[in-house]
Amino acid sequence: MSQYIAQHENLLRLSVFGGVLVLMLLLETLFPRKARTQNRLLHIATNLGIVVIYTVLLRLIFTAIAIGAAVGLAAYASEQGWGLLNLFELPLWVHIIISVILLDLAVYWQHVASHKIPMIWAFHKMHHADRDIDATTGIRFHPVEIVLSMAYKMAIVLLLGPHMVGVILFELILNGSAMFNHANLRLPLWLDRIVRMVFVTPDMHRVHHSVIVRETNSNYGFNLSIWDRIFGSYIDQPAEGHDNMTIGLSEYQTDKPSHLLWSLALPFNKKP
Repeated sequence: MSQYIAQHENLLRLSVFGGVLVLMLLLETLFPRKARTQNRLLHIATNLGIVVIYTVLLRLIFTAIAIGAAVGLAAYASEQGWGLLNLFELPLWVHIIISVILLDLAVYWQHVASHKIPMIWAFHKMHHADRDIDATTGIRFHPVEIVLSMAYKMAIVLLLGPHMVGVILFELILNGSAMFNHANLRLPLWLDRIVRMVFVTPDMHRVHHSVIVRETNSNYGFNLSIWDRIFGSYIDQPAEGHDNMTIGLSEYQTDKPSHLLWSLALPFNKKP
């Protein structure tokens, strides 16, 4: 199974990306959580356009291994015996599970840093400027932030020594869960309460996209919800309720965040 996953990495990535995106867009249409403020087609086109740009940029920077740079590095680290996990003789399944959990923890702290470090926030705020968060918001990140994120993941791989299959599974889970927990999807409240005990739900993560600063600086998790509970960054519900809460950043409450060029230029603009 692990060999199959490694050999079909690109197909698995594309299948998860396309399958989850289409499913979430369909469910959002059938069971929307909030009324939209902007044109949906323009919003989706802009966010997918950003994905195309940073995918091309990654391939230019990381050449043939592109988005799989961390995967290739994990295989090399394993061969060299580098990284914390490679110091132990772990059963394969244990190595993979621990790898996924530790990588999820690393991404939690990366997200915290993107809010606390001004230079990184300058690029991350493009993600938060989106006023109608939906499944495409989960993949709306500035190309510069994506490159920085790749460099961070490669450093974490060298430090931790996660299994190559663990890295692939983590990337698949992260990509799918980001689209799920950003979805404008109404889950039954009883189901939301159960799921969020372990995983981040759309209602839980929507709090993070509130214009209220205290709420923006909460609920950083992308997949496992336990990190926010452990590190004290968890907020259960938005102060104004999901129907009445304002999404985005207070200084960008216009139609501009739905335009591609404006979004890409946002980190370099001194004024709203």
